[in-house]
Amino acid sequence: MATQLKNLSDFSHTTIPNGSAFKFAIAVAEWNAEVTGSLYNGALETLLKHGVSPENIISVPVPGSFELTAAAEILLQKHKDLDAVICLGCVIQGETKHFDFICDAVANGITQVGIKHAKPVIFGVLTTNDQQQAIDRAGGKHGNKGDEAAITALKMAELKATL
Repeated sequence: MATQLKNLSDFSHTTIPNGSAFKFAIAVAEWNAEVTGSLYNGALETLLKHGVSPENIISVPVPGSFELTAAAEILLQKHKDLDAVICLGCVIQGETKHFDFICDAVANGITQVGIKHAKPVIFGVLTTNDQQQAIDRAGGKHGNKGDEAAITALKMAELKATL
């Protein structure tokens, strides 16, 4: 597996835009809080590092990953000046099909909200086989998906602003 050999959050090969002109929201699931807290910290630190002012970041907790879609919809309805919404969550495979239904619903829901509002809604949801894989991708040996989601939000906000 390629991810065993590298940090997935390496952005040395790309240009990251300055975020000082943009406003973002971060919706973060409270379920699997150890993991989602790390994702949130990574996203927040990355936005700040790239020039986003703290007052231009709205953060909202939601109960679980399933609720990220509704949170993104509410945020975009109430805050028309948002340039992107970052959705952070973690769904870990269990013994039932619940994992499949939740992952599919969240991925499709986030996509549909972005299309509806013509604004970037970023899928920063880990879908892992076990807790260790989640930890490895939330600031562990494979980087931090929260960082990656924030970089994606910056790049997509810049794209939308320049087209």
